[in-house]
Amino acid sequence: MQVATPTRPKETKPSTEKQAVRPQMDFNRITDEQFLIAAEEMKLESEIQLLLRTPYREMIVQIPVRLDDGRLEMFHGYRVQHNAVRGPYKGGIRYHYKVDLNEVRSLAALMTWKTAIVDVPFGGAKGGVSCDPSAMSRAELQALTRGFTRKIDMALGVYRDIPAPDVGTNAQVMAWIMDEYGKKNGYTPAIVTGKPLNLGGSLGRDAATGRGVSIIAREACQCFDIDIKRAKVAIQGFGNVGSWTGRLMARLGAKVVAVSDVNGGIFNEVGLDMERVVAHCQATGTVAGFKGAKSIDNEELLTLDVDILIPAALGGAITRDNAESIKARLIVEGANSPVTPRADEVLSRRGTTVVPDILANAGGVTVSYFEWVQNLQQFRWSADRVNEELERKMVAAWRAVYNRTIDQHTPLRISAYMEALDKVAEATRQRF
Repeated sequence: MQVATPTRPKETKPSTEKQAVRPQMDFNRITDEQFLIAAEEMKLESEIQLLLRTPYREMIVQIPVRLDDGRLEMFHGYRVQHNAVRGPYKGGIRYHYKVDLNEVRSLAALMTWKTAIVDVPFGGAKGGVSCDPSAMSRAELQALTRGFTRKIDMALGVYRDIPAPDVGTNAQVMAWIMDEYGKKNGYTPAIVTGKPLNLGGSLGRDAATGRGVSIIAREACQCFDIDIKRAKVAIQGFGNVGSWTGRLMARLGAKVVAVSDVNGGIFNEVGLDMERVVAHCQATGTVAGFKGAKSIDNEELLTLDVDILIPAALGGAITRDNAESIKARLIVEGANSPVTPRADEVLSRRGTTVVPDILANAGGVTVSYFEWVQNLQQFRWSADRVNEELERKMVAAWRAVYNRTIDQHTPLRISAYMEALDKVAEATRQRF
């Protein structure tokens, strides 16, 4: 029997869900540093800090998969359950060749704060498998997904831990998880969110994260005196989040002048037709080569002279090395941890406003909550109701964070953390 080494299985054209090669970063340290700044600002007691910083459970599993060419590949998977004092664990599953325990641990903590900010009754979790999904066939991805589900099955449950899609995964992956879990537990659509509509998914879920980003961008523009109908926007990352954000920002009247993916970016100073760009991307797998636009790289996109910059790819895109070159007045974080703490300091000094990820991209988990509720009720909501409820949740979250910023003279990121920590800390005190 030939056994392959546990590395990237093979080289192929990467998917547009990935972003250009990231620098090695300790994302858990970044998340923890932001937590500590907020905790100190609000004088959170040390015992509560310890409880809130420490994950409840961390799982590392190995998943053997027989590849199409006959080799046996061993993949490494992770599931971190961070905190569940406010409700069941909730968080996506990421397929990316740089996934590791440290990154998943950071993302799980972010989910705890994110669900608290938008006030949905979930805790935080995250999962991932170190793999390159763009280099795998459908059969290989299905085998990997079912194997991973079996390995973490004991930690999942409708009222325990509910996965969702993330980078490199989609509705089909969620369908396989639901089906595999159901083999032992019976038909259980509420075990995952982000499923196909035909299997209990929610209307509006696909666009939810991007819609949430656009709602928060709109609210921020009103508060910081930016006319969104005249605003120039650049979006790094054109997967699910970036593409929907682009379309919805354009519908608000903004001029999206640049977008990018792992293969590069495109720029047109008079604005890009978002629907045509999406169609081109769906046909070719990339925004690169779009007619009527100039080719640019990802680093160049970040430094364009625009009003709003939306990093919607992967973490660590904006660091102290490139923060000085950023010209945007407003940065809205569509991705998780795209701006490092040192970059935050530079941007703050330069007068750039940063809307943090735990607020800006919370639309996805909000509509995941709506999907979970619909599954439990066995009653489907209309798309209008989903979008109206999402609007209400996101606007309320924005107002709570912005008012705290005004009242306490803290940056939006620290205000968002304080808003979340207040809720989770109070629930912790009540339960312990």
